[in-house]
Amino acid sequence: MPANNLVMTFGSCAFFMALVAWISYLKTRGEVDSRDGYFLAGRGLTGVFIAGSMLLTNLSAEQLIGLNGSAYGYNMSSMAWEVTAAFSTICMALIFLPRYLTGAFTTLPEFLSSRFDDNVRRATVILFMVGYGAVTIPSVLYSGSIAVLRLFDVPEILNVSYSQGLLITILVVGSVGALYAIFGGLKAVAVSDTINGMGLLIIGVLVPILGLAALGGGSVLAGLTTIATTHTEKLNAIGAPEDPTPFGTIFTGMIIANLFYWCTNQYVIQRTLGAKSLAEGQKGVIFSGFFKILVPFMMMVPGIIAFHMYGPGLMTIDLAFPQLIKDVLPVYMTGFFLAVLLGAVFSSFNSLLNSAATLFTLDVYMPLKKGEVSDTQMVKVAKIASVVIAIFSFIVSPLLQYAPEGLWQIIRIFTGFYNIPVVVIVLVGLFTKRVPGLGAMIVIVFHVIAYALLKFVFDDYVNIHFIHLYAILFAIEVAIMLLVGYLKPLPEPWRYEVKNTVDMTPWTHALPIAVTLFSCVIGLYLLFSPVGLVGGITPLFWQLLVALIVANAICWYLSLKYWEQRYKNSLQKIVSAA
Repeated sequence: MPANNLVMTFGSCAFFMALVAWISYLKTRGEVDSRDGYFLAGRGLTGVFIAGSMLLTNLSAEQLIGLNGSAYGYNMSSMAWEVTAAFSTICMALIFLPRYLTGAFTTLPEFLSSRFDDNVRRATVILFMVGYGAVTIPSVLYSGSIAVLRLFDVPEILNVSYSQGLLITILVVGSVGALYAIFGGLKAVAVSDTINGMGLLIIGVLVPILGLAALGGGSVLAGLTTIATTHTEKLNAIGAPEDPTPFGTIFTGMIIANLFYWCTNQYVIQRTLGAKSLAEGQKGVIFSGFFKILVPFMMMVPGIIAFHMYGPGLMTIDLAFPQLIKDVLPVYMTGFFLAVLLGAVFSSFNSLLNSAATLFTLDVYMPLKKGEVSDTQMVKVAKIASVVIAIFSFIVSPLLQYAPEGLWQIIRIFTGFYNIPVVVIVLVGLFTKRVPGLGAMIVIVFHVIAYALLKFVFDDYVNIHFIHLYAILFAIEVAIMLLVGYLKPLPEPWRYEVKNTVDMTPWTHALPIAVTLFSCVIGLYLLFSPVGLVGGITPLFWQLLVALIVANAICWYLSLKYWEQRYKNSLQKIVSAA
C-alpha cells in the first residue's frame, strides 16, 4: 500500500475510533461508579443499545473471514449457525428474559445459586472462567489480529517478522479494546458496540454492492444475474453430509448450542440483564434476531462473489474476503473499514473481558467476603480483574499460531466442555421445582469426563458429527437431572423470588414479530435451496412464500384484536371506577 494511502487509512481509522470513544465517554460519564452502573449499565439500556451490542458482540473477524471463506470454498450451508440463531433470540425474549429480569439477576451463576446452591454457582463460574480465559478471549483477540495482518500486511509495513507483527497487533488491538471494558463498564461497551454496529451494517451492505458491480462490469444487476444463474450450487444452504454444516444438524445439536449462546452465555446475555424494562429487553433481543437474518447477505454473498471473480485459485479460502476488500473498496473507505473491523474485534473482546470481570467480582470475590462490600470496592476489584485477564490473554493469544489443528478446531473442542452442561442446568432449573443441586453437579462432572473421553480418547472410534454429539449428551444429561430429582427431590419446591427491579410489562407486539422473524428464517432456507435459487426458482417457492405471508397476516390480525380487546377492557374499568 503506498505511503499516502497508508497515512489516509490509519488517519481516518484513528478519527472514527476516537469519535466512538468520545461518544461512549459522554454517554457513560459519572454512571459507572456503582455496582449496577458498572456491571449492568445502571439497568437503563434501551432496545437499540441492546440490539446493537448483542449484534456486534456476536459478529467479529471470525465471521467476516470464516463465513465468506466457507461460502467461497463450499456453499451457503454454514449460514445455519447465524440464521437459526434467530430462533434462540425468540426463546430468550419470550421465555428466558422475563425470568431473569423478574429475579433482578446480575449474572447467570447468581441465578443458579438462587435455584440450586453455591456449589453449582462455583462450578459454573469455573466453567465460564476457564473457557473465557483460556480459549474464547485469546481466540477472539488472535483471529481479529490475523484479519488486520492479512488485510493491511502489518509485518511489511513495520518491517518485522510475522510473529513479531502478530504480537504487536495483539498488544495494540487488545490494549485499546480493554480500555472500554476496564474504564467504561457495560454501558461503554454497549454504546461503542451500537455505533460500530452501524458501521458494520454500512460495510456489510456496501461490500456486496461494490462486489456485484465489479463482477458485472459496473452493473450491480448484471453481477446479481451472474451469481443467480451460474454455479448456483454455491447458493445452496441445504448442507450435504460432507458440507461444513450438514442440514440435519440444525435439528439436533445446533439448536442446543444456539440456546446456550443466546440464552445462557454470560457475555451475551449480560446486556439484556441491564435492560431498562422487559419491553426494551425484548425489543433488543428480537431486533438482534432480525440482524442475524441479514448475515448471509453481508458475510456470505461476498464470498460467492469472490468465487465468481477469482475462481477456486486462491491460496486459502480465508483469503476470499480480504482479497475482495482490496479490489473493490475505494482507498478513502479503507480507514473506515479498518475502524469497523477493529470495532467488531473490540466488541467481542471487551464484552468477554467485562463479563469475566463481572463473574469474578460478583461470583468469586463477593462470596469470599463475609461482610458488606461497597460499590466502589467492587468496581475497583472488577477493573483489576479485567487488567489481569487482559494481560493473560495477551500471553496466550500469540501461542495459538502454533496450534497444530488450527484455531477453529480449538474453539470447537473447548467450547463443548461447558456449553451443553450450562444450558441443561439452566433449562431444568427454570422448568422444574424439586431437582436439587446434586443433579447439576453430577451433570457437570459427567459432561467434562464424557466429552473428554469422546473427543480425545475414543475419537477414532466414535464417528459422530460434533453437533450431533451435543444433542446426545444434552438428552443424557437432562435425563440424569430428572432422575436425581425423582430419587432425591428437594424437601420443599423451589420458589421464585420476585423482585421486579424494572418495569415487567411485556412488549405488545413481541409474539407476532417473533412469528415474522421465524418466518424469515424459513423464507431464507426456501430462497437458498433447490426450491429457490439453486437451479432456478420453481413455482413451489412462490406458493410456499405466499403461505408464509398469509400465516403472518393472520398472526398479526389476531394479535391486534387481542390487544384491542384488552384496551377496551381497561377503559371500561376506568369508567366503572369513576
